[in-house]
Amino acid sequence: MGGSELIGKEEEQALVEIIERGGILLRYGFDEKRRNVFKVAEFEKKFAEYIGTKYALAVSSGSAAVRVALAALGIGPGDEVITQGFTFVATVEAILESGATPVIAEVDKSLNLDPEDFRAKITSRTKAVIPVHMLGAPARMDEITEIAREHGLPVLEDSCQACGSSYKGKKTGTLGAIGCYSFDYVKTITTGEGGMVVTDDEDLYLRASYYHDHGHEHRTDVPRGKDSKGMIGFNYRMNELQGALGIVQLGRLDYVLSQQRKNKKQIKDGISSRKDIEFRYLPDEEGDGGDTLIFFLENSEKAQELEKILTEKGIGTKILPSAMDWHYAGRWHHMKGKIKPDGEPLEKTGELLNRAIAIPISVYMTQKEIQKIIDAIAK
Repeated sequence: MGGSELIGKEEEQALVEIIERGGILLRYGFDEKRRNVFKVAEFEKKFAEYIGTKYALAVSSGSAAVRVALAALGIGPGDEVITQGFTFVATVEAILESGATPVIAEVDKSLNLDPEDFRAKITSRTKAVIPVHMLGAPARMDEITEIAREHGLPVLEDSCQACGSSYKGKKTGTLGAIGCYSFDYVKTITTGEGGMVVTDDEDLYLRASYYHDHGHEHRTDVPRGKDSKGMIGFNYRMNELQGALGIVQLGRLDYVLSQQRKNKKQIKDGISSRKDIEFRYLPDEEGDGGDTLIFFLENSEKAQELEKILTEKGIGTKILPSAMDWHYAGRWHHMKGKIKPDGEPLEKTGELLNRAIAIPISVYMTQKEIQKIIDAIAK
């Protein structure tokens, strides 16, 4: 659960201070009443410094972050955007909301975008690619960015499930043209809801900033009511309460990652001698956020059998298989006619996911809890 496990007095005090300072919850305006304290802006500055980008824009959710990033890239009707068949449904929903067509590619044993299938799905209509760093682990970004470069495609990184993870020394979300994060309740750090868009490109940042606030250009020389309009936009703003929470939670991020990695290693070491399981491939093991341990069994029947044993022992799984319907494009029948390929199975992705088990890793895990998981898997 990451950051939500650590919510306490510091978060409470951060919210109280907002109320006591005049209760201004809007991100913009009311400078005097709020005594020129802007918590969302402060959160953005600190997040950009932590993640290693020039710009960060806070938004209302991770889903909004992907939608805003697509708008900044100028994606619209007639365009195609390639993403992977294993992701939360919001990645594809954001593409549909932009008016573009989602093109779904296979994943490899990292359970992230398969670079070769990405290459195979490129057409003259392809305008961007969205690799998703699923369940804390980075995708094969060297290959993905190289293929994108060959075809002149911007890379939009969906790092909503991998805040703080890294790939070869760089934080996920910073390796492409623009990146996105989520801060919902079950993410590495949380603001309840909320998200962030990051980039080093000033033009992309400004377009994202305009779009997330009804087109406002955020001029400082005129009152907000007389501000000029940069583009058609919508309201995807983060509020001050979320910003205040984000500042506190960001200070906890490294601790969350270190604890998750420690607990995951202990469980992984405890079952690594087994010959009947295969661990997920990690393109950068040191960069893994550590919030999930994934392994494959021989077939789907074995995976179902293990899930049953885990359930009997009171041990839940994380997405695989417990919430696969929301994360596997092969089951999104409600999108029939909206995505490509339409009605065709993702054979490789489906085969991998159906024999996978994902164990959630918490910040606070007792030795008893860790041993319980190891023993249940051994059984």
